Amino acid sequence: MKKFLQKHPLLRTLFELRGNPRACVYTEPMWGLSMNLCMPYATVYMLTFGMNDIEVGIITSIYMFSQMIFAFLSGAIIDKMGRRLSTAVFDFIAWSLPSLIWASSQGFWFFVVAALLNGTMKVTTVSWDCLLVEDAPKDKITHIYSWVIICSNLSAIFAPISSILVARLTLAPAIRILYINAFIIMTAKIIILYKLSTETAVGKIRREATHGKSWTELLSGYKSAIKKILASRGTKFAIIISILVEIVGMLGMTFWQIIASRRIGVPDTLLPIFPMAKSIMAIILFFTVISHMKQTKMKWPLYGGFVSTIISCLLLISINDTGILGYVILSASLIFEALGMAVLHTLRESLVAIHVDPVERSSIMALLQTTVMLVSVPFGYIGGVLSDISRALPFVLSIGILLLGILATSLYYRKRQGDVSA
Repeated sequence: MKKFLQKHPLLRTLFELRGNPRACVYTEPMWGLSMNLCMPYATVYMLTFGMNDIEVGIITSIYMFSQMIFAFLSGAIIDKMGRRLSTAVFDFIAWSLPSLIWASSQGFWFFVVAALLNGTMKVTTVSWDCLLVEDAPKDKITHIYSWVIICSNLSAIFAPISSILVARLTLAPAIRILYINAFIIMTAKIIILYKLSTETAVGKIRREATHGKSWTELLSGYKSAIKKILASRGTKFAIIISILVEIVGMLGMTFWQIIASRRIGVPDTLLPIFPMAKSIMAIILFFTVISHMKQTKMKWPLYGGFVSTIISCLLLISINDTGILGYVILSASLIFEALGMAVLHTLRESLVAIHVDPVERSSIMALLQTTVMLVSVPFGYIGGVLSDISRALPFVLSIGILLLGILATSLYYRKRQGDVSA
């Protein structure tokens, strides 16, 4: 057992982490103890206020529109404020404050305000990512991102808490309590991470370089980042994969609860059990399958991630009731989803980290996130309209997007092999 712990690449990476990567990874389980306890019920919670599928889709699009705006501004904000301070300030605005609003929500407009604030999380998407990887060993990037996703899945252990609360208090009062819990733990996470981290080496250079510059001057600096993106096939491919995975992830997160609850007929008290099982399966897969992926060989893992997620969607939309067969198929769907999305999320982050120019990381990441959100924004509304017609249609749309991912991967690696042979 001891030899296994010493030799396993993922565990070795975890024990060897130092500095900012260690602070970021070690505090990440607190995310699972806060926001992830609410996620299985987030969409159904909206429906308890009399909202329909289209309004849920509108909220999702507003959230993504806010993300798009702050993704664009994030590079300038992060260079000006620094990676560490930006993460602390905007984590509080994006997660702590919305948690209080969700906890006291009375209807549609409460969710609109919370979605607008929640969209500022794109600043911390970039700043936290810079804090995580800028001082990290470059050959450990994939394993570090694996641990980030594993930590976010650790909430699976505590999922029964949500079920017990909903069973005893009914859905709305239980979720209000969970959002209050999210406020407390997320705020504690923000404080602890700030205390344990330091500004990165690149962050210090960028903060000094932007000192005294106006916001117009800072944003005009994106021109250099745009040139570097256009000159790099790897970066463009990373952006395409990020867009496709973001849309599929958003559709799944928003409409899985609805199809499971309203079409298949899974009782509200059981809703967290399936994501719990999916999270546990994802953790197992990280240690047995994903840990053996190599940064230099991503082609076939990408194919596998897309195909596995397609199978998951096909199984999900084939279920019509909660008989024994229905639960068996739903469980199989979650296993394929756990594998597919775990692989795709890990590889999309790794592709970005590997191909992005380290000097221009914040600006390129800002433009990348802006592009991802710009393309993704309409899909919240589109998904809502499709779900209003048939609860299966958002997942049919996901299948089409995943097929585009397979095509993009094929074209990128075919061209790359042609370049090498030439």
